[in-house]
Amino acid sequence: MYVAVKGGETAIENAHRLLDQKRRGATDVPPLSLTQIAQQMPLAVARVMSEGSLYDRELAALAIKQSAGDLLEAIFLLRAYRTTLSRYCVSRPLHTESMQVERRISATYKDLPGGQLLGPTFDYTHRLLDFTLQAEGEQPQALQRSQAGVDGAADAQQATLPGAMPLGADAQADAAMQEAGQHFPRVLGLLAQEGLMREETDSAQPVPDITREPLDFPSNRMQRLQALARGDEGFLLALGYSTQRGYGRNHPFAGEIRIGFTEVWLEPEELDFAVPAGDIEVTECEMVNQFVGSKDQPAQFTRGYGLAFGYNERKVMGMALVDRALRAAEYDEEITSPAQQEEFVLMHCDNVEAAGFVSHLKLPHYVDFQAELELIRKMRKRDAQAELDQQQQQETEAGRVPPQKEKRA
Repeated sequence: MYVAVKGGETAIENAHRLLDQKRRGATDVPPLSLTQIAQQMPLAVARVMSEGSLYDRELAALAIKQSAGDLLEAIFLLRAYRTTLSRYCVSRPLHTESMQVERRISATYKDLPGGQLLGPTFDYTHRLLDFTLQAEGEQPQALQRSQAGVDGAADAQQATLPGAMPLGADAQADAAMQEAGQHFPRVLGLLAQEGLMREETDSAQPVPDITREPLDFPSNRMQRLQALARGDEGFLLALGYSTQRGYGRNHPFAGEIRIGFTEVWLEPEELDFAVPAGDIEVTECEMVNQFVGSKDQPAQFTRGYGLAFGYNERKVMGMALVDRALRAAEYDEEITSPAQQEEFVLMHCDNVEAAGFVSHLKLPHYVDFQAELELIRKMRKRDAQAELDQQQQQETEAGRVPPQKEKRA
């Protein structure tokens, strides 16, 4: 049992008070509002919602504010709140092919039906600090140039890749296409039409919920995708990177990455039909991977899949890479790398669980440490005594050796 600590309750209360002061900072600086966080830190909010497994921008912003910007702590707060919510019904699968796209790119085809749309992205920035952001109320340089007419209407044209459908003069036609229900087709569908893409079939089995049922191994893909969607972005990114460096035979192409809003439909038990609940922003990624085939299957392409709440491009790319790596057994591929070992990946990708286990080392371990300290002292004492006994034995044996006779000339 742990040794009692005097004054612990008072010390903890003072620590909480100091944390509030640390979070608030200088009182002469206006505090951040939840609206400011949600609107001006959308990528942080998206990560907290995704790994916190709860789509609510206001609550995610509150968690970020309460955690003083520690996203992992914010994710923990959001998950803890999620456990208090009632579950009324299960939504229908999202139809991301009907997404209202704000960004859509492909590294496999230049000319796509519907075109490629860059949307908001850091990909083509120079990674130089924009010091205009230091000035209160000033707008970023790119936005200033756009509003001043330097780029003018060309901005819309430059926001499309070569071969894309123009967005300037044809914006009305694009909107009409969306209203008419003609949505952007999937890029991987082009390969499927030629029979070059491994066909994905619905198993028609109930989808397990890893928040209610523990993971079992070997796991199925439904469980793996849920775990990866809640997994740490950095962990998945590192594993995905490892597959590119030779730790797992994986040579992918970004088949399609799309970001936008898709509608969520619910089918309550008391109703015989589905009703729309609203739109949510999601990021989807489909990676194209080569499969050399086997004696039973021809050479074809396979896919890795990633989906996350909000604008979460890097996360879904890492997720798609790891998803494909974890399908090695499905394709009778040799499992040689950490990214292909499902128990290693799924049991270590959860940052809340990992942080909790590592952080518990900060809790009192006085008895455990005293036991180890006593053990170390006994071992050192035993070793010293053994060394002394050995030295005495050597001296005794040296005293028993008869003197050698002197040789006469």
